[in-house]
Amino acid sequence: MSRACELTGKGVQTGNNVSHANNKTRRRFLPNLVNVTLISEVLNQNVRLRISAAALRSVEHRGGLDAFLAKADEAELSQRARLLKKQIAKKAAEQPAA
Repeated sequence: MSRACELTGKGVQTGNNVSHANNKTRRRFLPNLVNVTLISEVLNQNVRLRISAAALRSVEHRGGLDAFLAKADEAELSQRARLLKKQIAKKAAEQPAA
């Protein structure tokens, strides 16, 4: 399981621990990833994702998973999220016609 957000692509960053004596040792800054279950209203199903806490706030701010994925750039989405975005777009296009 990679240490990257499935919706925003936020991943591990590297930097230095700097001591009082100005000694530098390498360290990793890990993203705050949480396992969440989000509801897709268009697909009418629950989706389990591993996303960052910041992405969770963004999803809520944009009005849910469907709205977030509609605006999201495909380059930063994981493979599962890209597939989900296509399914949501396809289902949303069918609903007004029916």
